[in-house]
Amino acid sequence: MSKVVVNECQNYNIENVTEKINSGIELLGGWDAFVKPGMKVLLKVNLIGPKPPESAAITHCEFVRALTRILTQKGCLVWIGDSAGGAIAGIAPTTQSLEISGLKKVAEEENAEIKNFDKEGTVDMGDNHNVIDRLYLAKPLFDADFIINLPKLKTHSACIYTGAVKNVFGCIQGLRKAEYHKVAPNPKDFGKMLVDIHEATKIGLHIMDGITAMEGEGPTAGSVYSANKILMSTDPLALDATAIKMIGLDINEIPILQAAIERKLGESDQDEIEICGDYVEVPQLQNFVIPKRFTSKKKNNDDAVIKVIDFLKTKPKINLKKCQQCNTCVDSCPMHAIDRTTKKINYSKCIECMCCHELCRYQAVDLKRVNPVAGIMTKFYRGNYK
Repeated sequence: MSKVVVNECQNYNIENVTEKINSGIELLGGWDAFVKPGMKVLLKVNLIGPKPPESAAITHCEFVRALTRILTQKGCLVWIGDSAGGAIAGIAPTTQSLEISGLKKVAEEENAEIKNFDKEGTVDMGDNHNVIDRLYLAKPLFDADFIINLPKLKTHSACIYTGAVKNVFGCIQGLRKAEYHKVAPNPKDFGKMLVDIHEATKIGLHIMDGITAMEGEGPTAGSVYSANKILMSTDPLALDATAIKMIGLDINEIPILQAAIERKLGESDQDEIEICGDYVEVPQLQNFVIPKRFTSKKKNNDDAVIKVIDFLKTKPKINLKKCQQCNTCVDSCPMHAIDRTTKKINYSKCIECMCCHELCRYQAVDLKRVNPVAGIMTKFYRGNYK
């Protein structure tokens, strides 16, 4: 049976965060079960792009500060690392993201080291993988003595939910992420790649920042939701199963996690997951908004809620009134489907990975609903149906 600690934490006050993390780790065996003095400990954050901490798009810098202080007091050398998504002039904007997020400042003030995955080199994991021919991962993951995964509790416009399992996608350096999106456009195949990364990195602990979460059209364009939770586990899948239930969904409804379930990355059955800490059962987040691509419908008049993928598919569309011509969407599109001048999207190439929507710093990529049957009928009546 896997154990997931769920603790209540109302804000990012460092004393509060420190106390809640420490009390949770005690329930998992105590810090001595994970780290020893002199160890190099990598905090793998969620640094999706140049977002401030209050955006709820990234792991909050004060959350990282609390962990850094805890580990420093244990005699560890702390590394803070990730590779941001997107592209600016052909370069993934991790340096800018570290600055805007406040993580660079935290590292300087707490005597930690920043590990910009885009500058640290990669390790070739060979070709024994399910989807990707050759898997290259950031070198600090293998130089560290211990890795702690620090995901953010968020929705995702393409994947519905993103958490502990998906956070390892940032272990891939720079624009190679776009290349891997192209190779694995199908959610299940993408999920297989995520499991490959977990199996290669052997992350020892997962601590989710759910003090503020993102609802709606995450992982960057959604709204801030005060969830006031910290989740901890040695099992990333059990942690995700718990967080998913917390927002009113079921893990079996998240396509990118199906490979993790099938390959037994961890425990997905809630009956086999022990909830402890401030809760003995999974708390529910009230009125939490999920992405448009996913709808919920009540069956008859009972309390059962059936979740279904929305029949009206959504596609990205560039809002030219908001667009600042930074071309992050163009450079980050794995299929090269966006015209650099007009910003029109070639939907015959688009794989609906939503990278453009996810990585736009100006929220200039809207999600438009398209009725597939209506589209076919329109072609038919125009005489274009074949």
